[in-house]
Amino acid sequence: MDTLGGSVFERAALVSRLLTREQLNAAWAQVDLSDQDPSAELLSLESRLANKLVEMGWINRWQAQQLLAGRSKFNLGPYWIVDSIGRGGMGQVFKARDELLDRIVAVKVLPRSKSTPEAVANFKREIEAQSRLCHPNLVRAIDSGEDGKVIYLVTEYVPGADLRKLVRSKGPMTMERAASIIAQAACGLQHAHEQGLVHRDVKPGNILVTPDGVAKLSDLGLAGPLGGDVENDPRFGRIVGTADFLSPDHIEAPWQPTPAWDIYSLGCTLYYAVTGKVPFPGGSTRDKANAHLRLRPLDPRRLNPNLTAAFVEVLADMMAKDPEQRIPSAAAVVARLRPWVGAPERVSGMVPGGRVPGSGPAGPRPGGPVDDEMDDTESGFPDLPEAAPGPKENTSQASQVTHPVASAGDATASRLDAVADETGDEVSMLRPLAVFVGFPLALVGAILAIGGLVGWLLERGGP
Repeated sequence: MDTLGGSVFERAALVSRLLTREQLNAAWAQVDLSDQDPSAELLSLESRLANKLVEMGWINRWQAQQLLAGRSKFNLGPYWIVDSIGRGGMGQVFKARDELLDRIVAVKVLPRSKSTPEAVANFKREIEAQSRLCHPNLVRAIDSGEDGKVIYLVTEYVPGADLRKLVRSKGPMTMERAASIIAQAACGLQHAHEQGLVHRDVKPGNILVTPDGVAKLSDLGLAGPLGGDVENDPRFGRIVGTADFLSPDHIEAPWQPTPAWDIYSLGCTLYYAVTGKVPFPGGSTRDKANAHLRLRPLDPRRLNPNLTAAFVEVLADMMAKDPEQRIPSAAAVVARLRPWVGAPERVSGMVPGGRVPGSGPAGPRPGGPVDDEMDDTESGFPDLPEAAPGPKENTSQASQVTHPVASAGDATASRLDAVADETGDEVSMLRPLAVFVGFPLALVGAILAIGGLVGWLLERGGP
């Protein structure tokens, strides 16, 4: 039954080899063409056919949308694209099937709209960087290639969800679950640091968590070298990453990359995991940068009273403003979180006894009731004003979508553009006061001036 005589949808479906003529005919046989359903009047015949094929399980919703748009190419070399996963810092990510090895993989593609010479060079650097890494807590690179003018990177497919989606859907995590995820991410970071790379974009959206609790750090689109080749980094001296997770030392000295940048960002990620909020919600990118430099976040126990003093102390040490006071390495983060990790064997890189080589002594074991007094966190966040609480909201959601400071191929603002001057935070705090006090004073002054002018005119016009 060739109802449309070869529509755009049907031609794309056949050329792509996603569907056969027999499948199309079988679907047409079940499409209601009587228009008795009022909602069906709004759909074209092609859309009804697409919906029926999705209902029958022969294609998915994403494939249907592509076919309706007339797209018929679904492969990159031997990899057949089956669905869209999302967008990373440097491109689109798709779920694909490896025809040669019959396995599901993830394929990252640099879109044509972003294929500037700089973006292409950066994407190739990401491919090279990821190929150097091999660790169970890092998303593993499998292959790369070019199909026409499209460059792609193939990595292992990680089922599950990223940490941000988990927190948004299920709310703040327990100390034990958050510690397990962050410790695993720290193991992956330690490996990257040992290979001479700084991630520069550690955040909840870049930590993938499988249904059985394995965490993998992903997206090296903004990664750069540590020492040695640093001046050949195209982002050398530029602030890159996501504003909610930038370290103070990254903001102040972007030309001096160190592993400490990633430790601070991982601390902000842990804060988000157990509170459902970023450390400094609300405001512009400049406001967030100023907060990272000068404010301490709201005590996380105000958002999650189940956190212990010992756990908050580890969190504070990860987020210390001064990198010299910060936990010194990702391996040391794993050791400090060990008391809350229920299954140390899951955290690869740990040796028997739950320690990471070179990490120093482990932190104290949690125990005892939650301390109602919150003064003990002052040692972790010394002599800094506390940030104001964010607006009321569901704790299962982030207070604000993160703002990328820069991504591949995008110009990055200088420090003066990204961060206010030394009085910037004071000005932003005084601005509301100026509005409420200055406006009435200005109004009174205007009334007095008008009154004086009227009196002067009356005096001149008198006898």
